[in-house]
Amino acid sequence: MSLPALMDVVEIREPGGPDVLVAGHRPVPVPGPHEVLIAVRAAGVNRPDVFQRMGRYAPPPGASDLPGLEVAGDVVACGRDVVRWRVGDRVCALLAGGGYAAYAVAPEGQCLPQPAALSPVEAAAIPETFFTVWSNVVERGRLAPGETLLVHGGSSGIGTTAIQVAAHRGATVFATAGTPDKCAACEALGATRAVNYRNDDFVTVIREATGGRGVDVILDMVGGDYVARNLSLLAEDGRLVQIAVLQGAKATVDASLVMRRRLTFTGSTLRPRSIEEKARLAAALEREVWPLLSAGTIRPQVFATWPLAQAAQAHAVMESSAHIGKLVLTV
Repeated sequence: MSLPALMDVVEIREPGGPDVLVAGHRPVPVPGPHEVLIAVRAAGVNRPDVFQRMGRYAPPPGASDLPGLEVAGDVVACGRDVVRWRVGDRVCALLAGGGYAAYAVAPEGQCLPQPAALSPVEAAAIPETFFTVWSNVVERGRLAPGETLLVHGGSSGIGTTAIQVAAHRGATVFATAGTPDKCAACEALGATRAVNYRNDDFVTVIREATGGRGVDVILDMVGGDYVARNLSLLAEDGRLVQIAVLQGAKATVDASLVMRRRLTFTGSTLRPRSIEEKARLAAALEREVWPLLSAGTIRPQVFATWPLAQAAQAHAVMESSAHIGKLVLTV
């Protein structure tokens, strides 16, 4: 296949606000032995992209300095040792960077087939959130059928994914969100109760809703003073899983509470993990979640799309938190 020498990209001119995202041109990347080159149809926008733009989340060594952690598109070239994929395959892929571009390279094992029921825009909204939710809710949080899960930020891309995955795995799901519309969206996706944290104390409401027992797993991206409140709400043997710290990385923890109630406080980040670990997560998702996505039983919630060159507008919406679900750039 004949490929252009240059491609359209969106670069970060300097650390700052959305206006530092600027259109540019770069050479089309060449896939390594175990990589594929994807002609990008759509790229997801995620909170880590915002942090990178602000200078607070540097790419890992060897990754592209372009933002963008997930794409969907067509395979247009394969490295010499690629086994599974062929030119013409439609895939979505988890990246360590480089998604805001017309072409992107991805390790073979971090690619998954575009689910049959979904458009490229929807497929581009899958990898970052579904890899994160599976890793943290199912694996680290060990959520089991019949247990209860609280998802903070339930209307976010992560939140809307976690609600659907947990509900379809037989869990009772609670969520927090900041407006009545967002709470209604969480409940429509499968949450038993969504609490408007601006009006109500989520600890009190959910403790009452569980008859005083509390919840088995909490997925939190807030941090700060939420940590102590989350721990107080966990049932015995409960697990708090931290995936971001939007309100601060430091907190005061009552260690005696952790010991008395046999609690687990854990967390993770996705981007720095090894290619092998991400490939393992991809295989688990394809086995357990892809049938649901392919049937349309669960699907990513896309709030809005913008052309690639208008990435700054998408970032402004992301920072406003006005959205429900995912934001996507189209190429």
